[in-house]
Amino acid sequence: MGRRSAYWFALPAVGFLGLFLLYPFLDVLRFSTWDWSGLSEPRPIGLENYRDILQDPDFYKSLRITLVFGAMTLAPFILLSILLALALDGQPYERPVKALLFLPGLVTLGGATVAWYTLFSPEYGALASLVPVPRWDQSPFWALVLVTLFTIWRHIGYGVLVVSARLKAIPKTLLEAAAVDGASPAQTFRFITLPLLRPAITYLLVIGTVLSLQSYTAVFLLTRGGPFGGTEVLGYYLYKTGFEVGRLGYAAALTVVILLLTLFFAAAQVRLLREEK
Repeated sequence: MGRRSAYWFALPAVGFLGLFLLYPFLDVLRFSTWDWSGLSEPRPIGLENYRDILQDPDFYKSLRITLVFGAMTLAPFILLSILLALALDGQPYERPVKALLFLPGLVTLGGATVAWYTLFSPEYGALASLVPVPRWDQSPFWALVLVTLFTIWRHIGYGVLVVSARLKAIPKTLLEAAAVDGASPAQTFRFITLPLLRPAITYLLVIGTVLSLQSYTAVFLLTRGGPFGGTEVLGYYLYKTGFEVGRLGYAAALTVVILLLTLFFAAAQVRLLREEK
């Protein structure tokens, strides 16, 4: 009777999950088999959209840019999260600094991008009057660097909180025992702190990968995929294909492919980190 009652209590949550997650996903799968602009009558074409994706050079270009963007973002994000959490741990100013680091994530994305654009504009930006600012509006590399810095700035507070929470869970007796045994701070970090931080690092790595593969808003507001398509990540390519070109069926198929890529990379990272234990 107890287990049956638990099932009944879980039924509303499962129902909402199916209504707002499973049903829309099944609809996307259905749309991905159509040749449909959103206004015309949908024409079923089977798996033709998926075949076109595999032969689409623009898709592979966007995938390459997305992977480069992920590589540029993930490593500094995780490294800075660890270093800042270690530097702040136990300090009297730990809480106010963490609050300041977390503050960018609370600012609306539109307001944050307007502030960054105003600050870093090569022509009239406030920073350009003090130091030379690279012409990121004419260079795909510097435009990607700008989006990378913005992404790290916006999420670094969350990364520090995740690592810091894991640091607080490490028993102080382990660190004290290592110091008594003559271990240096570097050895203590390498053989005790870093292995115990692995769950937090794994979490940030997976979350960072998901955000990289699904990135769209910052690119849309800062660079609109430019210059010369140099920041056209998969998320922006999906938007452009569906709502600017008007191929909603093809965009639905892209959504499914991006989801599968996200699951693949996330699962591969988790498995790799587990095997390294």
